[in-house]
Amino acid sequence: MLTLDDLLVALRVAEDANRTGISCSIDPTPAGLQRMQQLSGQLTARGGPRAAARQMEEAVGDQAITVTGIPDTSHFARVIVAADFRMKRLAMDLEPAPIDGLPSFLDMVSGGRGLHNMMPRWWLAPNYEPLRRDADGLAWELRGQGVKCETEQDFLNNAGQRQHTGQADPLAQKWADNFTEKFDELAREDSAFGALRNVMDLAVVGALVAKEGLLERSGLEAPQLLSQQPVEEYPVPRRVASQASFVKAGRNWVISVSGGVQIFPWQVADRTEVSADLVAARQQDTTATTGWYWQP
Repeated sequence: MLTLDDLLVALRVAEDANRTGISCSIDPTPAGLQRMQQLSGQLTARGGPRAAARQMEEAVGDQAITVTGIPDTSHFARVIVAADFRMKRLAMDLEPAPIDGLPSFLDMVSGGRGLHNMMPRWWLAPNYEPLRRDADGLAWELRGQGVKCETEQDFLNNAGQRQHTGQADPLAQKWADNFTEKFDELAREDSAFGALRNVMDLAVVGALVAKEGLLERSGLEAPQLLSQQPVEEYPVPRRVASQASFVKAGRNWVISVSGGVQIFPWQVADRTEVSADLVAARQQDTTATTGWYWQP
């Protein structure tokens, strides 16, 4: 379901999104990572996996939720945070996927892979084909499933500091690719992911309106959309308790603790191709339209 509030946010942040993008992330604090590093060398199987999980959760503590590029009080922000949270829970085997053929990452881990102090990180990003437009740039079509999962392997050094490697673990990449392949089906069963695709679509629309100057070209003044109409505000998500779910891989633990959503809508809006088919579609739409109205 598309919401007016999400459209208002997408239009109002469009210019800034060209510089900063739109993102959210749920991450352990530096202090929590350091405590986790200290604990990781002491974990044993003696107390069982549940006891180890409780120790890890206490060591990491609350994780910080960060939202950039959009008001953190907006429904848009709640959507991307919820999708990130749900994606983590599926990856970490904290709850089963609502569809077949999407095992958790931890289910996929086999013994003895030697992932010492490695932390797979996943995030959700736009996944569009080049946008179609007519020759005049007056009709546009978004194509592609909208969302993909990407991954990178982080490394926790001896000081408890997280470092990006710029590389993906093959198994984590396999999980990300499977998530992307299953996304359409997943979005139909889980509203968090369907809503994420909707706000990504609206972010791209907002970027197109700003980049192509579509309001100016159409002679449309939209003060309600661009500034005057207030946007519903919600409590700001600041932190979430850590939940540990991990497996033993040989002599080492495999742990997943971070991720996020990253949207750079102008990058999508920059990739276009001309299609003559859209001319007829636009003419049909304008002929059929007798007027617009909005009732608050």
